Amino acid sequence: MAPMFIRWTILVFMLLFGLAADAAEPVFPPGSRIGLVPPVGMIVSQLFQGFEDREKNASVIFVELSSEAYPEIEKSFAVETLKAQGIDVQAREEFPLKDGHGFLVIAHLAAAGTPTRKWVLVATEHDLTAVISVQVPDAAQDTYPDAALRVSLATFTTRAAVPVQEQLDLLPFSLKDLAGFRIVRAAASGAALLTDGPKDAIELEDQPLLLITFLPGAGDQVSDRDSMARRAISGTPGVKEMRIVRSEAMRIAGQPGHEIVVDAKEAKTETELRVVQWLRFGTGGSLRVLGVVRKDQWDQVFPRFRAVRDAIEPK
Repeated sequence: MAPMFIRWTILVFMLLFGLAADAAEPVFPPGSRIGLVPPVGMIVSQLFQGFEDREKNASVIFVELSSEAYPEIEKSFAVETLKAQGIDVQAREEFPLKDGHGFLVIAHLAAAGTPTRKWVLVATEHDLTAVISVQVPDAAQDTYPDAALRVSLATFTTRAAVPVQEQLDLLPFSLKDLAGFRIVRAAASGAALLTDGPKDAIELEDQPLLLITFLPGAGDQVSDRDSMARRAISGTPGVKEMRIVRSEAMRIAGQPGHEIVVDAKEAKTETELRVVQWLRFGTGGSLRVLGVVRKDQWDQVFPRFRAVRDAIEPK
C-alpha cells in the first residue's frame, strides 16, 4: 500500500505542478539565453543568473557554455568520477529534450555543513550547453519537493540571442556608440564582450575582439600606471610573443588614462595580431578597454575601437 500511495502522491504533484508550469511562460533572467519556469517561491536572483529563495537558501543557477563543451562536461559528471570526489550520487539519468539532449544528476551533499539535495541538469541545444544547478536544503524539501523540481527542469528552454538592449541595460555604464560591433555578452559586473562577425566563440584570426572590464586599483600613483598597464595586457588570453609598440599616458574622456599597443601572435595559428589596451583611471578602480585584431586589419578597425572607448559614459 505504501509504495502505491507514494506513486500516487508523485503523480498528483506532477499533475498539479505540471498544470502550473503549462500555464506559466519560461522566465529568462536578464542577460541569459537559458530560461525555465522557476519552482513556485523562487524569484530572479540579483546576484547570479538564475533564481533563488533566500529565506529557504534554495537556488537555481545557470551557466552557459558552448556546444563544444558538452562532451567534456558529460565526462566530468560520470558517476564514478563524482563518487571519487566523495559526492553521494543518488541517480544519473537521461533527460529528453525537444531540440537537444541532456542528462540529470541527483546527489546529496553537505553545503556549508547543511544537508542539501543537489540536482544538475546538463543539456545541449543548438549552439549552447547549459548547466543548471538546483540546490535545496533538506529542511526545505516540503517547499520544494522532488516532483516540483523535476517539472520545473522539464520547462528548460533557450533563446537564440539576448536582445541587445537587454544586455546594454545590465551594464553599469552606457555604450553610446557600438561603432559597428555587436554585443556577444554583457554582465552587471561591468564586463562586455563585443565583436564584428558571426561567431560568438571568437577566433582571433577571424574576428576582432573588444573587451570592456573593470580592474581593481585606481592607479593613484602616476609612476605606477605604466607598469600597471603592462601587467594587465600581459595576461591577454590566446596570444604570445608580445612586443610593445608604444606605451604612453593620455587623457580619456577627461580623465587620466594610459594607452599601450603591442604586436603579438595568435597562440595556436601564429597569425600576426595587434593589441591595444586603454586604462581610464578613476576612484576605486580602472576601466579597461582591450581590443585585439589581425595586424592586416589594424588601420580599419583601430578607429572603431577608439570610437567605442570614447562613447563609454556613466549611467
